[in-house]
Amino acid sequence: MSLDLTGDLVTLFRAVVDIESVSGGETRLADEVDTALRAFPHLRVIRDGDTVIASTHLGRAERVVIAGHLDTVPLAANLPSRQEGDLIYGRGTADMKGGVAVALACAAELGEPNRDVTWIFYDHEEVAAEENSLTRVSREHPEWLAGDFAVLMEPTGAKVEGGCQGTLRFTVTTTGVAAHSARAWLGHNAIHDAGELLTRLAGYEPRTVEVEGLTYREGMNAVAISGGIAGNVIPDACTLTVNFRFAPDRDEAEALAHCRELFEGHELTFIDFALGARPGLDRPIAQEFLTAVGGRARAKYGWTDVARFSALGVPAVNFGPADPGKAHADDECCPVADLHTCRDALLRWLR
Repeated sequence: MSLDLTGDLVTLFRAVVDIESVSGGETRLADEVDTALRAFPHLRVIRDGDTVIASTHLGRAERVVIAGHLDTVPLAANLPSRQEGDLIYGRGTADMKGGVAVALACAAELGEPNRDVTWIFYDHEEVAAEENSLTRVSREHPEWLAGDFAVLMEPTGAKVEGGCQGTLRFTVTTTGVAAHSARAWLGHNAIHDAGELLTRLAGYEPRTVEVEGLTYREGMNAVAISGGIAGNVIPDACTLTVNFRFAPDRDEAEALAHCRELFEGHELTFIDFALGARPGLDRPIAQEFLTAVGGRARAKYGWTDVARFSALGVPAVNFGPADPGKAHADDECCPVADLHTCRDALLRWLR
């Protein structure tokens, strides 16, 4: 199969979808993307593992980065793709091969964009962060990700979602004394003590904050609890796992301090952390993007790779076809109209 980047957009989209690319198996799709992009002399193409980067070098005053990941979560008997009315169904149709197809079509068509463009198609996004190829690229070749503004083509329903929330997880453990449950008074139940921690969470009032005109709502929630070793033993330990989603105006120190304040008197063990990303919508280049796209930006709830660009000093937004609520679903799908909306918006912005 070869990808035709200049033909019908829906046909290109379905061809991209039908090349299975579950995380760790992106090579075939990366090969096709690599081959297709090298056919266009206005693009300089770099291959790094299963990441393909194509860029223009026209000496423009500004450079924008447009990125999308090639991988999907595992299949659920939802390939090959199928069309029902205005919807294309199949694994990856929502997350995020629609964005990939739109970017490929635009990369081929924009021989002389009004800004230099770096198009990034990367692997291993749907797995652990250390496996994400942007982690490696940002560490070893940060210049490949450099730009004045970035668009991550994650599914947003063809609406602009600015920045993203930060996220962290931590555990907090209560301790007791083990005993036979028939003689419970000889022990101390650590699970019962966890009730006080849950009460703090139940009474927590999440902050709502405006960042650069976008409203972010935070959340602090228990996501797991474990304790006990047998049905006749008073548990001597209980561990609660908590996830904090925080607005992008918080730095690492402030986010950690907020968690410690809520659980004052207990020791917290932090096991995962990722800063959020400010949207950068106050910059002229971002305003021009919004004008081309139309409508109003909204806050991104969740963490995306825009945070990687933000960490490099590149403001970024999410903008791509399909409802994010359909990502990873067995009936994952993308409206045909979203594909055309996103392609046309990028072309208006970059011509």
